[in-house]
Amino acid sequence: MTATRVVRAAELALPGFAVGLVAGVTAGALALIVGQPVAWAVTTALTLGLPLGLFGGGYGLLIVHGRVRIGGFAPVALYWLAAFPAARLVHEILTRLVLTGHAGLPDDPLGFVAYQGIISAGFAIGFLWLHERIAPRWWHRVAARNPRAEHVCARYAAHAQQLRTARRTSGRRR
Repeated sequence: MTATRVVRAAELALPGFAVGLVAGVTAGALALIVGQPVAWAVTTALTLGLPLGLFGGGYGLLIVHGRVRIGGFAPVALYWLAAFPAARLVHEILTRLVLTGHAGLPDDPLGFVAYQGIISAGFAIGFLWLHERIAPRWWHRVAARNPRAEHVCARYAAHAQQLRTARRTSGRRR
């Protein structure tokens, strides 16, 4: 893979990475607010933010490459059903390693993963909402130098046109 392709892929993944990273940093900030030591908050921000950022970037690349439908909740919910528990498991293991010096799984790993799967739907809603507001603007900004970004912008424009047409059609039926 050439350096140009790596840079282009990174710039396409950036919005999703940013949304995931912000989620982890927010968790770190909340740890500070509730009185946890600064080291714990920083550990949370990094050990949760980086995995969520990487998975978020991966989701953005799935959209760009046409593997996921634009604006749909079901695809993002299914994606985060797997990705969110994985990110939380990485967070749990790395946090234990940093704070105690010993890596370890939660006491009930299956229960932990199942619970994270349940709450992943809430994360998916927030991720989708934020990603759909940031990513298209970013991709439009880089479209002049990135053909994939230009292509996904055209898909977003076509999608918007379909929504407008559907609204007009449903308005006439009323």
